[in-house]
Amino acid sequence: MDRKNVIEIFVLIISAFIIIIVSNVFNKNNYQVENIELVEIVEPEHEFEYGIIIDSLIIIKEKVRRNQFLSDILLKYNVDYATIDKIARASKPVFDVRKIRRGNNYSIICSNDSINKLLYFVYEKSPSKYIVYDLTDSICIYSGEKEIETRIEKTKGTIVNSFWNAMIDNSCDPSLANELSEVFAWTIDFFGIQKGDTYNAIYEALYVDNKYIGLGNIQAANINHSGNDYFAFYYIQDSIGDYFDEESNSLMRTFLKAPLRYKRISSGYSHSRLHPILKIRRPHHGVDYAAATGTPVLTIGDGVVIKKAYQKRGGGNYLKIKHNGTYTTSYMHLSKYAKGMKKGARVKQGDVIGYVGKTGLATGPHLDFRVFRNGKAINPLKLKSPPAKPVDSTNLSEYKLLKDSLIQELNKINSDTLFVQDDEEILQNEV
Repeated sequence: MDRKNVIEIFVLIISAFIIIIVSNVFNKNNYQVENIELVEIVEPEHEFEYGIIIDSLIIIKEKVRRNQFLSDILLKYNVDYATIDKIARASKPVFDVRKIRRGNNYSIICSNDSINKLLYFVYEKSPSKYIVYDLTDSICIYSGEKEIETRIEKTKGTIVNSFWNAMIDNSCDPSLANELSEVFAWTIDFFGIQKGDTYNAIYEALYVDNKYIGLGNIQAANINHSGNDYFAFYYIQDSIGDYFDEESNSLMRTFLKAPLRYKRISSGYSHSRLHPILKIRRPHHGVDYAAATGTPVLTIGDGVVIKKAYQKRGGGNYLKIKHNGTYTTSYMHLSKYAKGMKKGARVKQGDVIGYVGKTGLATGPHLDFRVFRNGKAINPLKLKSPPAKPVDSTNLSEYKLLKDSLIQELNKINSDTLFVQDDEEILQNEV
């Protein structure tokens, strides 16, 4: 065998040996990789309050008491007057500590040791908004907000005594009565609500930390008043939410139905009324709403105050508001005017402009309310107010789908058991 062949055989043997070694190493590594147990590193769970980790801290929850100020609270936790003064000054850009209100919640967060040093003071401005005073190092003050959970809830009822009582009888937030009266303010006179009228509604209920804090938007509602159905559906167009009826018209009107919450109409519009004091017949071109002294009087529409005076002929303190080129309204016998009321003042629909009284010629507290069209007095109870902007034609298809689905949901409410409060007992009816 020549030398060349020997070299080739030797190279082959070496190559084979290298391949075997590499293969064994590779398999061994594979085996090791396959048998490596992966361990998941789990971060320990922390307990939070107001975004602060409180695992090893002491938290004390209290309510602001009557005549209690920031100093009264912090002094109990060994914060000296000098530090309290610094806190009050540093707080001004975020929150004025003078606005701390009785009944609001606050939390004291202290170290969990023999000193119990105050680390954080948290004042809750509202159920969802709070101010954090971080005293762990230098004074740091910032605002925060808790997450608000929105739940869709439903209710229905039958009027026995009042709209407000109907809500209470059905274990519903009575504030919903006010919200519904606002939604339907331009189409239903809620002081004319009668026993037997019915309602159902779909609305947003707001919760923080699983506690109910108030109402959101009413999504849909139906009120049957005097045998007539009135609908309202919440719809957003052009980034603005508004209420519309089943015909896609806005429920907002140029004027409110009534300028106040009254007990009764004590005197109506007349061309010849016997004056209760003068005992003579003369025109009464307004409506008298009997109400307690001090009852807020609202402007029925946007406008400008064109007259504020005392009417010697009998009207007493009164205001006159020009709404547009056609309509003007007047409000008489006021006990006093609201702040800012003067000639030239601009008012928005629903603004308080004064308070019921009996100034001038009046036998008792009431509001004499008058409406003028093109300078001529008209019966306020027959005032027809044109609707605001309806659903835009480009949105009608979308609105119709929403409306139809909400009507179905309203109808489903009627299949549930209804509880109504009668004068002496609670009756369970199936609607």
